[in-house]
Amino acid sequence: MTNPARKTVAVVGATGAVGEVVLRLLAERNFPVGELRALASHRSAGTHVKFDGREIEVQEATPEAFNGVDFAFFAATGGLSKTLAPEVAKRGGVAIDKSATWRLDEQVPLVVPEINPDDLDKHKGIVSCPNCTTIGFVMALEPIRRAAGLESIVVTTLQAVSGTGKPGIEELERQDAEMARGEALTTETYPRPISHNVLPLCESFREDGYSTEEVKLLHETRKIFGQDDLDVTMTCVRVPVAVGHSAAMLVETREPLSPEAAREALAAFPGVEVVDDPSENVFPTALDVVGRDEVLVGRIRRDLGSDKLWMWQVSDNLRKGAATNAIQIAEEMIRRGLK
Repeated sequence: MTNPARKTVAVVGATGAVGEVVLRLLAERNFPVGELRALASHRSAGTHVKFDGREIEVQEATPEAFNGVDFAFFAATGGLSKTLAPEVAKRGGVAIDKSATWRLDEQVPLVVPEINPDDLDKHKGIVSCPNCTTIGFVMALEPIRRAAGLESIVVTTLQAVSGTGKPGIEELERQDAEMARGEALTTETYPRPISHNVLPLCESFREDGYSTEEVKLLHETRKIFGQDDLDVTMTCVRVPVAVGHSAAMLVETREPLSPEAAREALAAFPGVEVVDDPSENVFPTALDVVGRDEVLVGRIRRDLGSDKLWMWQVSDNLRKGAATNAIQIAEEMIRRGLK
């Protein structure tokens, strides 16, 4: 961006795990912030957060708090977003929401800027960010889709506790300490202990046996790609990792695609990096993506029983999976003259 006009920016949920990263990245990316308003629920009002080397008092998120706001980044509960995002739009601003509230609303664009930026042209004051799992998933799939089309994907995700926000991080830390002391593990956030454990559940189960997280991955992927017939079969798993979502993906393409061609397509795509050299035990891990915006892909190989491709993908769920993607949306809107 070349000398863009300064913007009045609000961050809703400024005291949460994603909100804190949004504040940090606004400064890191030199987003043209004129005035910054840190907002949260009434419980957090009066506390302070850091932005660009200074302390900012957190105010309660009310409709009036959005008067004159250009961009409001929602990193809070869906309840706040449902109530307040329309208030932002009503006042002439743009609400960029990270909750699930607006993702499948036909009137609201669901955007990953590297993939479907043109959808921003249809915005009506609210833009939705995909789930933190979906973003890394579609970033790894889009180069393959452009090269050979997509028919079906079978995926198992391994999701960090920060996907549940600060409560998930605190639960893992508390249980690790309890285990070290030989105490019984206490559970508050998850239905079973997460320390030294793996839970085949993210969010909650539906009557059909799928979790709400799994169904998000299906429908959000279809909406982003504009491909309602895309077959996605998924299992979402919570693992005792602080930051970094991973996914093992079996991809069926419409046209034949070799592992070598897949690597070339992935390496050429913005925001994706190939880390794949089995002879040297080179592959991406969750630790490798912490603090990075790139989606890393490795273990690219032909399925032994078909022409399908296996891939392994990891991404920082707090950055590209949440905060970075939201800020990229605002940056793209400024570039397009939409705000």
